[in-house]
Amino acid sequence: MKRTRRRTFRIIAMLLATTVAFSVQSGCTWFRLKPKAPTPAHTQPKPPSKTVERKPVRAIWVTRYDFATADDVRKIISNCASAGFNTILFQVRGNGTVSYPSQIEPWAEQFDHTSPGYDPLALAIEEAHRYGLAIEAWVNVMPAWRGPNEPTTHNQLYFTHPEWFWYDPMGRRQPLNHTAGGKSRGWYVSLNPCLPEVRNYLVSVFHELVSRYDIDGLHMDYIRFPNESVVPGERIPDYPRDARTLELFHRHTRQNPDQNPQAWNHWRTNQVTQLVADIHTMIKRTKPRIKLTAAVGSVRQSGLTHFQDAQRWMQDGIVDTVYLMNYTSSPPKFAQRLQPWMTVQGKAAVVPGLSITDTLEPKPASEIATEQINIAVNTTQNFAVFAYSTLFGSPNKTFAKQSQTEQKKRTIRRDVIIPRIQSLARDN
Repeated sequence: MKRTRRRTFRIIAMLLATTVAFSVQSGCTWFRLKPKAPTPAHTQPKPPSKTVERKPVRAIWVTRYDFATADDVRKIISNCASAGFNTILFQVRGNGTVSYPSQIEPWAEQFDHTSPGYDPLALAIEEAHRYGLAIEAWVNVMPAWRGPNEPTTHNQLYFTHPEWFWYDPMGRRQPLNHTAGGKSRGWYVSLNPCLPEVRNYLVSVFHELVSRYDIDGLHMDYIRFPNESVVPGERIPDYPRDARTLELFHRHTRQNPDQNPQAWNHWRTNQVTQLVADIHTMIKRTKPRIKLTAAVGSVRQSGLTHFQDAQRWMQDGIVDTVYLMNYTSSPPKFAQRLQPWMTVQGKAAVVPGLSITDTLEPKPASEIATEQINIAVNTTQNFAVFAYSTLFGSPNKTFAKQSQTEQKKRTIRRDVIIPRIQSLARDN
């Protein structure tokens, strides 16, 4: 009997050793996606509720243009707390430049690429936590510069890693300025997430944030291909077509994009998903309490045209929360777009985002926004407002006007919308 047991133990030990050796030899730095076997329809579990055992989220997006001085940051946090918000999405990375002292990327152009004499993110975290608010570092993931002009600092990605950007089939780099039909507009030029070195670089940028700052979440925006038309009538090339990307695709499929466009689209979508998975793994290894959240399109099929499959991220458990950019002035459409997200498998929370339209007079637009807040709360308990500058004055002259007329509009919006948010804060 003893001899049999010893033999059994030796066999088990040998199997374990073989498994460990194989794991070490075949391991990788971050999470590696695996194909999921489909679950038979008759055995699929009931989708979990998206509203149970979670603190309701009342969030607001604060752009990088909304603050310049330390007093601006303090005022932002105070205004958000007084209005009844409990979560601030505070933008600190726009296009390969940042609003905190980094060892990797230069200071943002809003600060002339030099230190403003304080750390906006550290101050925002200190103030938010003093008021009992959660704060997430909002980062634009793919954009690496914004046109129409080149960066004025030469330690910026546009100059240091030109090979990481998008190139068309003719070898031309994605333009800083877009022109069509007599119209012209500068826009983002983006990093190529199909390149493993780009994904590793982005993980390192976000690791610096996660490891150094007491943030409550990392909030990803532009976690997709920004391949939409910038000016009406413009035709966007099929990016990226650089030689290295094509070689990686061919290595995976033994084809080129023109031979199998469906496989090409699927492969590009998988590269974005792989980046999300890598960031998620980094966070769980570095500071597991921090949430990974993402701003995503509210219509899945539309998101897939930008190679963003947020519902898969939810199913795979690689995001903690999705913020739906559900921007419409139609409350019925707003409600209809939420429904497909409520039945997605997984534990990720859903936070419907709404935008206060400027195409209507401020009072009816604010009433629509309030109705959408009610729809969002009744469906998910959560909502997020885009953006701070629609409710409060700020130094933001890039995406918001600061005239007396606009300030009066903000006053009307606050008078209609904020009492509802404050009542929700009291109820919770």
